[in-house]
Formats: sequence, structure tokens, C-alpha cells
Amino acid sequence: MGEDKIQKQSGKAGSAADLSAAASYAGDISPLSAWEILQSEADAVLVDVRTDAEWAFVGLPDLTALEKEVLLLQWQVFPQMARDGAFNEKLGEMLSACRTDMDSAVIFICRSGARSRDAAISLTGAGYRRCYNLAGGFEGDLDANGHRGNVSGWKCAGLPWRQR
Repeated sequence: MGEDKIQKQSGKAGSAADLSAAASYAGDISPLSAWEILQSEADAVLVDVRTDAEWAFVGLPDLTALEKEVLLLQWQVFPQMARDGAFNEKLGEMLSACRTDMDSAVIFICRSGARSRDAAISLTGAGYRRCYNLAGGFEGDLDANGHRGNVSGWKCAGLPWRQR
């Protein structure tokens, strides 16, 4: 995969461990690069870290064509939007059930790429070596009219999605 498809992002984090994980997470990838990884690697997974409300009202990536399911696990719990302190433990159990390991590609997606980046950094800190953030997320950035889905992200890339 070329350097144009994967970009390392440095970010501000709280602790030294956060900074170390942020420096070593696999990076941000485009929606099409994510699709390529999911298609070519049997153990690669897509983890949607948005909320129940977002899954229900906005829709979900559809991996049916790849004979895969999106893993759904909230990074922040709606409606308080507090981070789920057991996120890594819960996800570790889900990944184990999918027969992924610490070297499998784990791709995170949220609305626009912020929560999913935090989740990728967190899971990297737990020892997983290939945690990616899907740049632009599911809906992407706002366009000139304040709408999502037209500038960047999964939907804008024309990748399959469905209503829940």
C-alpha cells in the first residue's frame, strides 16, 4: 500500500502511554483503502464506534459483498457521550470471537474520523499492531451547505451502506 493511502497522524494525547500509542498506531486510511484491506485480508475487521442512535438513524457500512459483518461497539455511550471505560476489553472479546489476532487489520470508523482515531490509538496501546482510522468516517466533513456525505467519507466514496 502506497504512502499516499496511509498517513501517520500525530495528535495531542494525555499521558506518555497515549503519546506512544498515537505515534505508533497504523495511521489514517481512505475509505477505498479500507475496502481493499477488508476485501483482501480474511481476518481484517471494520469496527463502527458510533452510537446506537447513529447506527439507527444514519445507517451502517454494508460488508455483505465481502461476506463480513461490521462490529458495532460504541466508543462513547449515548446520550451522556462518556467514553466506555471497558471498550478495549469488550472489543478484545469481539475480535477473539472473529478469530482475529494482534496482527490483524482493525479498521475503525465513526461519523467523521475523530472518535475512530481515538479508538485506533487506544487499541494500539492494548497491543494490537495494525489499528487504522478511516479518514473522513462514515459521513465525512461538512460541505459548503453544512451537510455531510458529499465531501469525504464512506458514503461519499460510494461504498455500500444500509439503514439498520
